[in-house]
Amino acid sequence: MTTPSHAYAGRSVLVTGGAGAIGSNLTRALLEGGARVVVIDDLSASSAANVPTEGDLRFVRGDILDPDALSDAFGESPEVVFHLAASFANQKSVEHPEEDLRINGVGILRVLEAAVAAGRPRVVYAGSGCSVYGNDAPMPLTEGTVSTKLDTPYQVTKLLGELYLNYYGEHYGLPVVKTRLFNSYGPWDPPGRYRNVIPNFMWRALHGIPLPLTGDGTETRDFTFVGDIVDGLLRAGTSDRAVGMEMNLAAGREIAIGDLARKINEAAGSRAGVEHRPRRAWDRKKRLLASIDRARDVLGYEPACAFDDGLAATARWFRTHWSRLATDPKFLPPGVDPTALRPRT
Repeated sequence: MTTPSHAYAGRSVLVTGGAGAIGSNLTRALLEGGARVVVIDDLSASSAANVPTEGDLRFVRGDILDPDALSDAFGESPEVVFHLAASFANQKSVEHPEEDLRINGVGILRVLEAAVAAGRPRVVYAGSGCSVYGNDAPMPLTEGTVSTKLDTPYQVTKLLGELYLNYYGEHYGLPVVKTRLFNSYGPWDPPGRYRNVIPNFMWRALHGIPLPLTGDGTETRDFTFVGDIVDGLLRAGTSDRAVGMEMNLAAGREIAIGDLARKINEAAGSRAGVEHRPRRAWDRKKRLLASIDRARDVLGYEPACAFDDGLAATARWFRTHWSRLATDPKFLPPGVDPTALRPRT
């Protein structure tokens, strides 16, 4: 499947959170397609190393809550805005709920206000399919089964973002698309205290540290390679049928966390195995599996990356960037004693 980045040739595009894991991959695809890209990111949860240095790109280092920085980012009148800036993720929101509300709630409000003032570009929202469906929805998760009984502030504010998009779409005629992303992984997704399970597992495995299972290992998630996520976002930015709609971007398959741990240890050449830990209080989802029928129908979306191929690509990226990932405290996974590390490749 060819990523439809060519549809953006010569177009002005704004990516909020463009230095993040998904944002940097999206930005690279846009630049390869010939777009003129502005990225705004305050680098609080990412790194300047993620920002591409080639292509027609302007980087605004700033917070979406800063009116001057946001005005600067919108200054080139973008035709499409991809809103990926967020306070991530569940555990962080439990520990810092007001920060979560400011960035994910007030942040989307200010982006939408700026979009209206800038001439009503299309706004593609990176929502969270892992958040908005609650615990009792039947599998596979379909777009109409949203719940208001959610487990973390992050889940609440990601749904709040969708509600604001509905309002601005109806009241101001802003063309909005609401995507719901599932368990993205791949290159440019670093480890860290509040990061995803795959980069944190990969970091530990490359250090020869046991992988922590907060459950019995049979829990499943719909892990989706970042290249497939980017493909879906790009399609959402150009499809006329997508305007006003919400749709899952996922792989449409379940991977058990225990199997994930085994595969990552194999990819890293680690014999450290796993260790079982208590389940986190807010983590009550036993399974996650998304229906991608709507995205397939509306966008022509079709995930192309086999899970093992995606893990191999992730391992290659980790090894390429290991000197930075292995030593920077920002990338230290939770519960790791840095003084006991013995880096390995």
